[in-house]
Amino acid sequence: MTDVIREDFDTVGEINDPPRRPRSRANTPWSRFTAYRLAFPSLIVLVLLVAVCVIGPLVYTIDPNAVDPILYRNPPSSEHLLGTDSAGRDVLARLLHGGRVSLLIGLVAAIAATFIGVLLGALAGFFRGRTDALLSRITDVVQAFPTLIVIITLAAFLGPSFGLLIVSMALMEWTGAYRVVRGLTLSLRERDAIQAVTGLGATNWRVISKHVVPSVLGPATVVATLLTAGVILTEAGLSFLGLGVPPPTASWGSMLSEAQSLQILQTAPWLWLPPGIAITLTVLSVNFVGDGLRNAVDPRQES
Repeated sequence: MTDVIREDFDTVGEINDPPRRPRSRANTPWSRFTAYRLAFPSLIVLVLLVAVCVIGPLVYTIDPNAVDPILYRNPPSSEHLLGTDSAGRDVLARLLHGGRVSLLIGLVAAIAATFIGVLLGALAGFFRGRTDALLSRITDVVQAFPTLIVIITLAAFLGPSFGLLIVSMALMEWTGAYRVVRGLTLSLRERDAIQAVTGLGATNWRVISKHVVPSVLGPATVVATLLTAGVILTEAGLSFLGLGVPPPTASWGSMLSEAQSLQILQTAPWLWLPPGIAITLTVLSVNFVGDGLRNAVDPRQES
């Protein structure tokens, strides 16, 4: 009788046990990053673009600012692989040097904006109360002003410059990182680990620097990546309007400014196609890499 009951329980157990799922590959940040199909190819394209812009001018040594009226809008040739512009300057040389400028502005401005957002977001989320209310109202005010209009106004009064672009875009674009970090910090502050460290006598600044900030660096990196693409587009738009990088310094946006003429669009595509393709590839690659990083940081994101 006992054996029969035992067999019955074994049978019920086998029926009620959930089916075992096949083992999947390791759930690592890298596997989640590559699960987004466009992330890894975009990373390769982005690395190649950066490498070409960094190493290219060391190999292709033509002066990007050398003016030669005789070479006025010459089409691509063996001497000038991408032709020359309206001032007789080599387009490929300006494309390579302009890539350095555009990528540097995008990277530095994005890092600066993210740093400001992380710092203020951590302070608002940790201290809460009046600090949170004050910083949140400042954030609302900054977001109320269109970034492009503010930078155009500053450039009109102060004159276009490399430093003005970086500082103004950093001061206008930190709000996204602030909101992400503030929300995460509000959640982290209530965790037992943070409460325990605080109860043991750790100062607020030590808790923020040693425990809060390292915990939000992953999402902040995603924000910085996506912000880089936005800054590059903003710089290109400002340079197209003549309010970006001052001449004769080359940037992808300033190279596109020559394409304002319909005649150039129709008869001299070598003047606007290379910088246009470079901007498109860079922005798309950065955005896709950012999507992959978002998957890597947050496992709940769908691939």
